[in-house]
Amino acid sequence: MSSSGYGQKEKVLSRIAATRLQKELTEWQVNPPCGFEHKVTESLQGWIIQVHGAPGTLYEGETFHLQVDFPEHYPMEAPLVVFMQIPPLHPHIYSNGHICLDILYDSWSPAMTVSSICISILSMLSSSKVKARPPDNDRYVRNCRNGRSPKETRWWFHDDKV
Repeated sequence: MSSSGYGQKEKVLSRIAATRLQKELTEWQVNPPCGFEHKVTESLQGWIIQVHGAPGTLYEGETFHLQVDFPEHYPMEAPLVVFMQIPPLHPHIYSNGHICLDILYDSWSPAMTVSSICISILSMLSSSKVKARPPDNDRYVRNCRNGRSPKETRWWFHDDKV
């Protein structure tokens, strides 16, 4: 089983994926994105990233954790990215940690990196004017109880203001 807990069997990374991830990890160690810390894990295929709320935002002084699980064919396929433990209260982040952010799904590009994902998530958090769950949080989380991956969701990206 993968560390994501979404019922997917962990597959071995392709040579291209492993090379790309090693390059990204090396770059991260030399020049980490501001507000993020990579936590050492047992596998290159699953990263834990600590997120620090940006100064001057609703999330200043708060710390969260992202779980990033890379598919066999990364970067051609987007990684699975979810918040762990207690996710931030945000109109695009569900209480189960799923994130409604287009670059994680429909707008993914192989040119994106873990750093660019993190910067997008921090930007999303930083632009929020309110700490609240999405209006459909309870229904969505109830529908995901059996380990449904956020990648199986048909997201409706309609609000880019928060």
